[in-house]
Amino acid sequence: MNQLSAAMAPAPARPVKVIQFGEGNFLRAFADYMIDIANEKTGFNGSIVLVKPISIGSLFPAFKEQDARYTVMLRGLVDGVPTESTRIVTSVSDVVDAYSQYEQYAAYAKVDTLRFVISNTTEAGIVLDENDRMDLCPPETYPGKLTKFLYERAVHFDYAMDKGLIILPVELIDDNGIELRRCVKALARIWNLGEAFEKWLDEACVFTSTLVDRIVTGYPRGEDKAIFEKLGYEDHILVTAEPFGLWVIESSRDISKELPLPDCGLPVIFTDNQKPYKQRKVRILNGAHTSFVPMAYQYGCDIVLEAMNDDVIRNFMQKTLYDEVIPTLTLPREDLMSFAEAVTGRFSNPYIRHMLLSICLNCVSKWRARCMPSLLAYVENNGTLPQHLAFSIASMMSLYHGGKLEDDGKLHCMRGDEAYVLQDDPAVLNFFAGSHDTAPRDLVHSFLSCEAFFGQDLTQVPGLEDYVADAYTEILEKGMKETVLRRFPV
Repeated sequence: MNQLSAAMAPAPARPVKVIQFGEGNFLRAFADYMIDIANEKTGFNGSIVLVKPISIGSLFPAFKEQDARYTVMLRGLVDGVPTESTRIVTSVSDVVDAYSQYEQYAAYAKVDTLRFVISNTTEAGIVLDENDRMDLCPPETYPGKLTKFLYERAVHFDYAMDKGLIILPVELIDDNGIELRRCVKALARIWNLGEAFEKWLDEACVFTSTLVDRIVTGYPRGEDKAIFEKLGYEDHILVTAEPFGLWVIESSRDISKELPLPDCGLPVIFTDNQKPYKQRKVRILNGAHTSFVPMAYQYGCDIVLEAMNDDVIRNFMQKTLYDEVIPTLTLPREDLMSFAEAVTGRFSNPYIRHMLLSICLNCVSKWRARCMPSLLAYVENNGTLPQHLAFSIASMMSLYHGGKLEDDGKLHCMRGDEAYVLQDDPAVLNFFAGSHDTAPRDLVHSFLSCEAFFGQDLTQVPGLEDYVADAYTEILEKGMKETVLRRFPV
């Protein structure tokens, strides 16, 4: 069987418009996939250069072998039906190592047609290191690399205002573009790059903040041979993902005409305020996970799909979203309902095995960020408790119940005869490890009143302490399944 190559998937030569820091699965199944569609359906007509931004590890040999061609396979429920679609992506024209191929990499700063910078260098990638150095080839940090790259471009084009770049970071930190711009501006001052460069950064470049959403499952190990037979060729950098996608791009300037992704029907939103969309994602998608997963695991499920196939758990999750979370949000209800319906479909994706215990990592801080705002807003709006969200506190507490803190720094717990391990902030683990002899009601009071966990005293929420104490006690006495069936019958 032949390996994927340019001969199998020819594409016209296109001017370089995008330089991308990061060659990982997410960007290839997300941004590069979208740009490939834009090349086909609009006049975008641009290619992408992938840059390896770190000195270790690489997919580059496989990229070279396949002439920068690769397949994206989207698998999931579409209108309730399991669906697969594949696309050979031809939008990447070159791959370059910023370390071993520095001159080739640096030369792209001087390419006239270049317009966009996309990056995904992990959450730790956008950090200011004041000890990073301009004379390094390249500087160590991503902000350092970007600062030097932009400076060399500005100098080459004599600070021409039409040669600035649009920066599109997708790293999962709040206000990623604002933070990246802060780092670049700080390094420009530390490195004494001059007022002309700082002015060029401010006036010629656009730093956007973005919100992205797509589950990318990567290379389908264990399935690859069968998939190759179906495709009729081998692709060793094939990437799988879910069909759902969302890219919210916040910018003070309108850049939608230059990046015509919505014109292709792609799920891209240009806005001057991404916060309502972030709130929607955190409170609906992430909040749903955090509110039902501890309960579902103790109920006897191991993966999200298994939980969603149980009518009781599915009903609990949907009641939480539709009755308790959505009424507290500010976007139009139709938009929120559509997003919630998509979440249900994503959780039911038969191609994804998302382990419940992996979602339980740092459960307490996640509950504070994802669920607590909905609970407090519901109480404020209605004067009553949202019972599903309140129950999620009791189920979270029972997940940690009886755990022993071992030398590995993790809490070792039991589900019946089966051991499981929880990771969280040390303060959380120590709290539960030291609570074995504490009466349930006393423990609930101590937990809810701990401002270090929640930023406030939740015992002041009318009725919450009594509800959680009753539910927690019932779970400990009767077990999760019996408690849920009694409290939340379908």
